Amino acid sequence: MTTRSALFTNANLVDPEAGTTRGDSWLLVRDGLIADHGRGEAPGADAEVIDLGGASLLPGLVDAHVHATALSADLGSVSDRSPSYVAAYAARSLTDMLHRGFTTVRDVGGGDHGLADAIADGLFDGPRLLFGGKALSQTGGHGDFRPRGRHGRDAHGCCPGAGLVCDGPIEFRRAAREQLRTGAHHVKIMLSGGVASPTDRIDSTQSADDEIRAVVEEAEAANRYVTGHAYTARAVNRGLRLGVRCIEHGNLIDESSVGLFVDNDAYLVPTLVTYRELSRQGARNGLPPESQAKVDTVLTRGLDALRLAHEAGVNLVFGTDLLGAMQAHQNEEFAIRAQVQPAPDVLRAATGTAARLLGLEGRIGTLRPGAHADLIAVEGDPLADVSVLADPEHHLRLVMRDGVVRHTRNTASQR
Repeated sequence: MTTRSALFTNANLVDPEAGTTRGDSWLLVRDGLIADHGRGEAPGADAEVIDLGGASLLPGLVDAHVHATALSADLGSVSDRSPSYVAAYAARSLTDMLHRGFTTVRDVGGGDHGLADAIADGLFDGPRLLFGGKALSQTGGHGDFRPRGRHGRDAHGCCPGAGLVCDGPIEFRRAAREQLRTGAHHVKIMLSGGVASPTDRIDSTQSADDEIRAVVEEAEAANRYVTGHAYTARAVNRGLRLGVRCIEHGNLIDESSVGLFVDNDAYLVPTLVTYRELSRQGARNGLPPESQAKVDTVLTRGLDALRLAHEAGVNLVFGTDLLGAMQAHQNEEFAIRAQVQPAPDVLRAATGTAARLLGLEGRIGTLRPGAHADLIAVEGDPLADVSVLADPEHHLRLVMRDGVVRHTRNTASQR
């Protein structure tokens, strides 16, 4: 598909930054960028006219916690598949994400430069992919997916799948440099136990202080940042004090944690929908029994943590962390968050705030002229009711990335 000029007319322009919806509006796209927008009669332009008939036009969505290669909730089983099979699965997974309205995603374990390059070169249609490569984990940590009876690892420290096993600051430093060498947008480190890993406890702390510092130093030297998997306040707080810029999950944080987030201008990426789906259908999607027992520990506390962080003014970013067939529920995170957050705040988590975390402020998640023309059209006003984004099958009409319409759908109202 080639980039072209397009003029959207009869649109309700939804600006998440300003928190406004402006009816009877137009927006001009040229050379893959937003050129201009306004209200009333559209200007004459040598462009394809797309009449939205009163639908809402807003920036494309960002999911800052995906695992494109996670074809099963049994993450260790990925190693039993051919790399070409995993790549084919990831291509379909990423295309599906784009068709749900996500024009940018951040892969925090498994996705690599090959997938990002394939999208950039047009080998398949997907969202802009910001990858971290393999997540760094201590032996027996959340990135070590070996069952108890399996010993040894390959020459690269993989055990294998989305994680890279390291022990000691030298190994962690080398592993961080290796991810950065491939062009990683960030480096992920495991700071606590997790659900999908078979041999650790949720409430454990992982990675020693000197190991964390080594990774932070390497990321900062490369003008990148570290994001940390963590649940408990103890694990989260230690990571934030040592320079970790972003925390994934954080279901078990407390008042001391939110103070550190605010003081350090750090980011939190809750992923609530994955625990709901793991509870509902994890077993039939490959979640091992030892992992199933962990789900309830984090499921019941997730909304409380989100409410606490929201009320304290923490930088909150949209993420889902869904595995295998459960990825189909990606948009439902919007409805879950709406239980404790106003619609404009939920929408900003998937647009402007996400853009700041990703270092793309002013380029994605915005309607500013000069930004990438990453846009979606939906029936309804997500600033008034963000749940319209939770049901793309019935509300999403169009997806544009970099000025090219990538997907259209006849919505229920049009049928």
